[in-house]
Amino acid sequence: MISGNTRFVPLLAHPCRHVRTPPLFNAECERQGLDMIMVPLDVRPDMLQQTVFSLRAVENVAGMVITIPHKGSVSALCDRRVGAAELVGACNVIRREADSTLTGGMLDGEGFVAGLRHEGHEPAGRRTLLVGAGGAASGVAHALLQAGVVDLTIANRSSEKAEYLARQLAVSFPHARVVVGSAHPGGYDLIVNGTALGMHEGDPLPVDPVGLDKGSVVAEVVMQPDMTPLLIAAEASGCRVHRGIHMIEQQVQLLVDFLR
Repeated sequence: MISGNTRFVPLLAHPCRHVRTPPLFNAECERQGLDMIMVPLDVRPDMLQQTVFSLRAVENVAGMVITIPHKGSVSALCDRRVGAAELVGACNVIRREADSTLTGGMLDGEGFVAGLRHEGHEPAGRRTLLVGAGGAASGVAHALLQAGVVDLTIANRSSEKAEYLARQLAVSFPHARVVVGSAHPGGYDLIVNGTALGMHEGDPLPVDPVGLDKGSVVAEVVMQPDMTPLLIAAEASGCRVHRGIHMIEQQVQLLVDFLR
């Protein structure tokens, strides 16, 4: 039951019809007996700053969860960033502190790796292709290297953005090979779509499934639809597929702990 003591966690997205986090988050809060609830808000990019500053002033806001397309932009609105958020310059969760300041975190990567492991896909030692260099992809790249990936290729529509991310990661993970390359998926053990491609009908595929090696793992960060066109094509090519929902399933507890 919502009461005057309930702490709110707005989820900021645009659009918000694709989000799947609120019911999982709310169920976990109920399981733990926490008087905290998440509600999705559809916030246009041009209204993001105004929205975040307004929520900063609301005493019973515990924080915010951030998703597409705001993860990169919201980072500059935080008073501080911790963990992977500081390195990659993107946030998917913000905690409102007692003094109304905002602390940003990036838990997408930790959730993604935990999801892989939960489904039996150990990332350590795998030659990996990551498509994308935005907020979610940056967090995933950081977590994959932390989990033991020593050979990571980043492919992105903007090569400058991919090169910037690769340079950042190389400083933090000097023993790993981090390079910028093409999105051709051949020769990789793990292929990760870290973009929003597949969320909307008619989106192009992030990689050409013709080039996929049979037996490789093809993983998504897109959660809606549950089986994206990429995963459907990869499965038909004899690959093992890993759905985007696994990332948030394993990330919910991390979000609750960050915001409690």
